Amino acid sequence: MTFATLGLIEPLLRALETLRYQTPTPVQAQAIPAVLAGRDLMAAAQTGTGKTAGFALPLLQLLTMEGPKVAANSARALILCPTRELAEQVHASVAEYAQHLPLTTYAVYGGVSINPQMMKLRKGVDILVATPGRLIDLFRQNALKLNQLQTLVLDEADRMLDLGFSEELANIYRMLPKKRQTLLFSATFSDDIRLLAGQMLNDPLSIEVSPRNVAANTVKQWVVPVDKKRKPELFVHLMRKGRWKQVLVFAKTRNGVDALVDKLQGLGINADGIHGDKPQATRQRALDRFKASDVQILVATDVAARGLDIEDLPLVVNFDLPIVAEDYIHRIGRTGRAGNTGEAISLVCADEVNMLSAIEMLTRQTLTRKMEPDFEPEHRVPDTDASGQVVKKPKKLKKPKASGGGGKRNLGKWVDSGDVAPAEPSIKPVRKVPVFNTGPRKKK
Repeated sequence: MTFATLGLIEPLLRALETLRYQTPTPVQAQAIPAVLAGRDLMAAAQTGTGKTAGFALPLLQLLTMEGPKVAANSARALILCPTRELAEQVHASVAEYAQHLPLTTYAVYGGVSINPQMMKLRKGVDILVATPGRLIDLFRQNALKLNQLQTLVLDEADRMLDLGFSEELANIYRMLPKKRQTLLFSATFSDDIRLLAGQMLNDPLSIEVSPRNVAANTVKQWVVPVDKKRKPELFVHLMRKGRWKQVLVFAKTRNGVDALVDKLQGLGINADGIHGDKPQATRQRALDRFKASDVQILVATDVAARGLDIEDLPLVVNFDLPIVAEDYIHRIGRTGRAGNTGEAISLVCADEVNMLSAIEMLTRQTLTRKMEPDFEPEHRVPDTDASGQVVKKPKKLKKPKASGGGGKRNLGKWVDSGDVAPAEPSIKPVRKVPVFNTGPRKKK
């Protein structure tokens, strides 16, 4: 099968040839004809399988072949993304696919001034890529009208429909024309999210090209147990031992990102970090430098877990496990993309065992554990398996303390070792427990 056999027009085929896209991936082979036919769609596929092209290519073709010219302050198609980084990346991909088409594209997101975005939208754009918050801001300031909208795309739909975005999505949903095409693309769909998504779509076609909630088999995964306080030391040890050249590291908190970056930079290691507290320009600059191999170690929160395409990234390290198990799949999906192989290492301490168990149950596999010499944890990480159970070893019964030479206790009295033993040594001493009066105190 080729892209030509899927019915794509010549300008798109020419752009794909420039990008060296030769054979459609399974999700592209199923999604492109369905979108061209005007169907609503729910598509689930592993990360790194080409979902962006799966919706962008047919969307560009529909906008080229159908519909009136875009009006001022309007958009004909809207692609919603959960993060600024993903919005920028999706827009870059759409612009590459549209390089030979008479269409305009633009991306809007928070963290930067809204005024240039309002100016850009005055002439209207054919495809608008947006994060929910900034989209709502533009709509409320009358800088954007959605009455001309033909297609809505939710990229990383599981996150878009998750609790953090449910209110924004409900507001956006009320802004949209009822007659439209809606496309949901993601790597993971829970049953609850599928039910919610089904309420937004009209007779949707469901596509699942790989087992649900399973990481790509091109990624080799394992776990290194370690005490929490020794994680930074272990990371540096593994980096030097493995001679890592380029690594994307995920930490749970913004403070955790900054602390690890400071430690690495203090050791002379070329590292940078991105998280939600950093200005968007700073975040984008760090990501661009990492993609260009100007930065060796990029430490990030889950703002970098979704959709970021970093060519030939060899290794992902979970410095902390994610709180949401599905995010593990998205994190490690930054490596092993487009048929390449990759590795994912997780540094796990005892208080993360429930997170580890949830990940193994979601992915239906028990992750291999590799102890690193000299870093064996004092606080043991309990055994886990894909059933979701944490295997706890039975507690050892404490042995009674042997009596020392200083005497032994008997019925509450000390008896020297040379004294005569009591008549009934099997009777245990009875201790009176003091009773505290918890009623109201009497005034003296």
